Order: sequence, then C-alpha cells, then structure tokens
Amino acid sequence: MVNKPLDTIAAIATASGAGGIGIVRVSGPAAAAVATSVLGHCPAPRHAAYLDFNQADGDLIDRGIAIFYPNPHSYTGEDVLELQAHGGTALMQILLARCIELGARQAEPGEFTRRAYLNDKIDLAQAEAVADVINAATIEAAKSAVRSLSGEFSQRINALLLKLIDLRMYVEACLDFPEEEIDFITQGRVAEKLAAIIAELNSVFAKAKQGSLLREGINVVLVGQPNVGKSSLMNQLAGEEIAIVTSIAGTTRDTIKNAIQINGVPLHVIDTAGLRETDDEVEKFGIARTWRAAESANIALLLVDAAHGITQTEKSILARLPQEICKIWVHNKIDVGSEAAQVKEIYQENSIATHIYLSAKTGEGIDLLKNQLLKLAGYENNSEGIFMARARHLEALTNVQYHLANASSQINSAELLAEELRFGQEALATITGEFTPDDLLGEIFSKFCIGK
Repeated sequence: MVNKPLDTIAAIATASGAGGIGIVRVSGPAAAAVATSVLGHCPAPRHAAYLDFNQADGDLIDRGIAIFYPNPHSYTGEDVLELQAHGGTALMQILLARCIELGARQAEPGEFTRRAYLNDKIDLAQAEAVADVINAATIEAAKSAVRSLSGEFSQRINALLLKLIDLRMYVEACLDFPEEEIDFITQGRVAEKLAAIIAELNSVFAKAKQGSLLREGINVVLVGQPNVGKSSLMNQLAGEEIAIVTSIAGTTRDTIKNAIQINGVPLHVIDTAGLRETDDEVEKFGIARTWRAAESANIALLLVDAAHGITQTEKSILARLPQEICKIWVHNKIDVGSEAAQVKEIYQENSIATHIYLSAKTGEGIDLLKNQLLKLAGYENNSEGIFMARARHLEALTNVQYHLANASSQINSAELLAEELRFGQEALATITGEFTPDDLLGEIFSKFCIGK
C-alpha cells in the first residue's frame, strides 16, 4: 500500500511565461493557514473572493481571486487553495515563494494529480488522462483524452473486472466441493460466460488501440531512389512546401520530419535522401540516416516512378527494410503516363502487397494513400467510443487476452482455470491502479508538468 503524503505542496499551475492570469495552487493540511496568512482570513469554502495578497510585513503582492476547497471536496482530496493573480512571471514567483515561506514545499511534477489518485478522487487511468488532455495534439486526441478523464475507459475496465471476479469466485467455489457429483462447469455456463468476457475484452482492446494511435501517432518513412518524388509527396501530405523540390537527383541529403494529421490521427512523416551509390560524402551521410529512420518506422512508403515500375534496385531496398514494418508501394508520376489513380492488392511471395498509383505533383490519388495509411494503422474512420490509451494499457490488455485464452483451453480443469482467471484479473486491475507498484507510479507522474 502506497503511503499518503502528510505535507503541503505548492506550485504555479499555469503555463510558464507571462499571461493575463496566473494561478498558484496549494494542497495539504497547511492550505488554510497559508490562506489566512496571505489573505488575512480563509475564504468561505468554494466561494471566489476578491482579496489582497500580502507579504509577511503587510506589503501588497497583488489583488486577485482566492478560492478555498476544504477536504475531501477538492481535486486532490486535501485542503486546496487557489490564488489567481495577474500572470506576470516575476509576480507568480513572488506569490509561490510566499506560500513556501509559510510551510509549503515546491510540488514535484504531477504531484497534485498523484495525490488525487492516492486519495481515491480518480483512478490511475483517469490520472494519466489528465496529462493526455493537456498534451493532445489533435482534436480527436483531445476528445478521446476527455473521454478517458471522465471515466468511460475505467468504467469499461471495471465492468470487465467485475465479470471476471464473479466467474473466478464461482470456479473457486466449485473447488470446495470436489466430492459432489455435479458438473459445476457446465451447470454454471462457465464457457459461455468466459466467451462473453473475451468478446467484451476484444471490443475494449480495439478502442484502446485506436486511442493509442491518437496519442502516439504513426511514424511513416518515405524511401526510394533519387528523383522519384519523395519530397513532392511529403509536401502533398503536409499541405505545404516543407521540402525543397527540384529536378536534380539528390537534392534531399538529410531526413526531414514533419508532423501532420489525417482524420485526427497524428502522422510523423519522414522524407529521406534518395538511395543510390554515390561518392558524395554528405549524401552518403544522408543515406545512412535514411536507413536509421526506416528502422524506427511503423510504415514505409516505397516510391517508384510509375513509368519504370519496380526494378531490381527497388527490390534490394525492400529486402533491407525491417520485416516487421508495414510497406506500401507508391507508383508516382501518373500525371505523365497512362495509369489512373488506384489501389491494387497484388499477391506475391506468399503475401499481399499494396500498390497505390498517384501523382504527388497534382495530388491525384493522395486520398487513396491517406485512407490506406489509416487502414494499415488499424484506425477506423469513427472516433466514437475511443479511449486515450497508453502502451502500458495495451500491454495489460494483451496479458489479459493471453490468460483468458489459456483459461478457455483449461475449461475442464477447475484448478488451472481458476489460476488463469486470477492472473487475468490481476493484469486487468493494473490499468486502473488497484495493483500498482510505487516505482511505476513514480515513472507515470514524473512525466507530468509541475502544478498538475
């Protein structure tokens, strides 16, 4: 069990830099005393009061709004004081220093939200969603993060957890009566209930995977020979002139990374140096970076000139790409040939290869590519019900799937079945924080901003 803190913390809760309004937040048992010293008295609970903020000698720091939230009806579950003043950088530091002078200490990153979690105001998935709401890069990501913060993701997890616990309790009760000549497994419809739990788990997992895409984005690398239109395609996807485009082969000598979005999904697109044999030392360096970029990509777009098609050089590029990343053949420059914009699925070498014909110059076929990128990433064109999920959530859900699959295979062995259900329950409970080691909490909240 993690110990709950007993001291008082303070921090500037608004973004760094000058602003119209700045907020200093105080949380802990000394919050009321801090209010009395700074304001002359502690304001009525949850009422905004316009008051003077004073130094110890009575000098005026500023005039602003003060709100006091007595425990447990506050964000952290502790006594909380919020001081809203003019948002000057120096003024905020003076006000924070005054609170620290009165017994508070500087809050660590994420410490207010960590206290909210420790005081059962929110669960761990909701706590993580606080940071995701702040850091959301797209509208769809923000919507999904708010959904998780409001508790929708936790509610789905807790509903699954209750069903899993109920089934486990039934199976373990069966173990207490081994001498009874009753088929408890069949009579209790254990297989049917387990199948229903697995189906619900798969539904939650699918939504969580899409939420993870909204949070993390997709790394897309453009590779190919020089002068096949990688930079032009980069500019089309970005909707602006990011990369220099000329008819001179080898113009791009280094990787160019740009963040764009498609239907609210962030894409980190990397334009790379053309792959060819060269004696130019600078170009060689860019080509080496191209291969490094390819190693960290989720999807590789292999560009070829539609007029020439796939040559032995393109095949050698394909052979060097990591096997685990998705690949799309992009046949560019259809504007100078007879090909129409289209998507072809071609069976070759025991797999299906996707070929997209387009023009990076005119934009014809770009939408086909965008749709294919979303499809390969596993994102459905519907953000309803998507939860903002992190890598640890997906890992936990994968572990639950593994143990429930094992449980299904052990359906006729109550002892083994009960054990797999227990493992599945423990893995699922880590998402909301019922079973969470303290070092994991430290890692999670250390990535928050100070004051949240």
